[in-house]
Amino acid sequence: MQSTTLAEAVSFASPSGALSSFWLLIAIPLVSAAILLLLGRRADRWGHLLGVASVGVAFLLGLVYFFSLSGLKNKELSLNLFQFMPVGGLKVDVGLLYDPLSAIFVLLITGVGFLIHVYAVGYMSHDPGRRRFFAYFNLFVAAMLLLVLGNNYVMLYVGWEGVGVASYLLISFWYLRPSAATAGKKAFIMNRVGDAGFVIGIFLLFATLGTVQYDEVFNNVSKLSAGTVTAIGLLLLLGACGKSGQFPLQAWLPDAMEGPTPVSALIHAATMVTAGVYLIARSHPIFDASEVARTVVVAIGALTLLIGCVIGCAKDDIKRVLAYSTVSQIGYMFLAVGLGGAAYALGIIHLLAHGFFKAGLFLGAGSVMHGMNDQTDIRRFGALRKYMPITWATTGLGFLAIIGIPPLSGFFSKDPIIESAFNHEGWLGWVLGTAALLGAGLTAFYMTRLFMLTFHGPKRWTEDIKHPHESPPVMTIPLILLAVGSVAAGGLMATSVKDWLMPVFGEHHESATHIGALPATILTIVVTLAGAGLGWALFSKGTVLKEQPAGQVVTAARNNLYADTFNEAVFEMPGKYLTRALVYLDNRGVDGLVNGLAAAVGGGSGRLRRIQTGFVRSYALSILGGALLVVAAMLAVTLG
Repeated sequence: MQSTTLAEAVSFASPSGALSSFWLLIAIPLVSAAILLLLGRRADRWGHLLGVASVGVAFLLGLVYFFSLSGLKNKELSLNLFQFMPVGGLKVDVGLLYDPLSAIFVLLITGVGFLIHVYAVGYMSHDPGRRRFFAYFNLFVAAMLLLVLGNNYVMLYVGWEGVGVASYLLISFWYLRPSAATAGKKAFIMNRVGDAGFVIGIFLLFATLGTVQYDEVFNNVSKLSAGTVTAIGLLLLLGACGKSGQFPLQAWLPDAMEGPTPVSALIHAATMVTAGVYLIARSHPIFDASEVARTVVVAIGALTLLIGCVIGCAKDDIKRVLAYSTVSQIGYMFLAVGLGGAAYALGIIHLLAHGFFKAGLFLGAGSVMHGMNDQTDIRRFGALRKYMPITWATTGLGFLAIIGIPPLSGFFSKDPIIESAFNHEGWLGWVLGTAALLGAGLTAFYMTRLFMLTFHGPKRWTEDIKHPHESPPVMTIPLILLAVGSVAAGGLMATSVKDWLMPVFGEHHESATHIGALPATILTIVVTLAGAGLGWALFSKGTVLKEQPAGQVVTAARNNLYADTFNEAVFEMPGKYLTRALVYLDNRGVDGLVNGLAAAVGGGSGRLRRIQTGFVRSYALSILGGALLVVAAMLAVTLG
């Protein structure tokens, strides 16, 4: 690994040239966030411009560093800035790592993030807290960049927690709304569950290997016992499930829709939800060493992608449908990285494609809400194609990309994952492949339903909607650019990303064991078209506006498959009862004992005080009485 010091990092004349200053990727948006927060209202008029410019500059630098990386022999550069934590045997540096994997994530975070920032200028134009919003946005980007650029697990964890804090601030941005404040707390608390597993995994790494540096950990994984490696892998997986909204910690992700739509796009497309995928991909030597941990990863991915699809079919809120589609698509990524080998790159390719089409879909939903007085119920839309042609076209391309219609990006990223799932060894391959294939059909169905009910069919608007309109250019231009990415990114990435990531994941050659590439592709397209055709047949002419009696499956899906009910019954209510019991024990037991003892001493002293009358005759009588008692006792002893 090629490394450099802080002195070299501040000089473009260092051996690694401009690449040695890649710490600026984090510093620029972080400084911008600090300026916007510290200046307060004095930056209201231009704060949004600084926020957009900082991410734009970071993206341009990311491009420079990306092309500079190809000139390095080892295709990676490690940068140690200063010592962060010298505690006993634990010595952690503030260190960064720029390699093919982190370079891809940098471009995704800053590139898609920049477009979302530009879109947010128009979307938040009338919000009095716009400057504060962009400060949180910049803070989020800086934390995410630290997460993917850290060269050890502690730096990754610092960025990890920074993303958690920034997401809380963004989800609950409209904190005067009880639903937004609750959603922010829910996301923060559920992520703490996963983060607890993650940090225990880091502790276990240090306890067994004496280091948290990536290269040192990965070089010594073979020295660990099978049980220890499995435990570390499962603990890291728990952290990944929390950040990426995977089962059983997926319930917070749809509620995150209470934040402004640009927040939904940033969290659900290119940044926070991909952190778990990055963690597993970065820790691939650990998961490669544990078959059990990898099996759990693929099982969670397959289960979660089906959960997201089933619930997405029953939702009527446009943002929540897209939220559950994110849950499902991240499930595909978990399935891919869990398969290991060549599928690691497939998971990253789908992550990149997802960043384009999901950001476009969320921003398209925001454009619809912008023109429809912030309504989100797709049953109350319809016929918007005529009023929002740019939004219709760009959202349509994102829709075709996510369901995997060739030659859009989803076809090149999702279909190979389904093929790899089928070709996993043993009977598990058939189970995983079938789940992934069923997910493709369900995705086509619910996304067709969303698109048809929103843009086609008769008008179903409420009375307060008078003139639906297209969004301004500051919002539609990012939509167009993301739509271009949805079309072109898949084919470009499928031919180049695997080779680019080879220094990270190594070279893998896997032969098909169950099904070939062409049969898998044909089968996937047939199932996808069947799902889309069913959605078109049922919803191309609109839908009923009144609630209809629903079966048990639909009712369960509308209630998020009772995930919130389960969490409330199993975790929340017992926690409340335990807290109440402890409070009662503290009040009646601990405090009761202390207060009772104090009362006894006080009461006894009060009674004894009454004996002290201050009269000499009383004291003399007491002395006489005491003397008589002593004499009587002595006589009794003598005579006895």
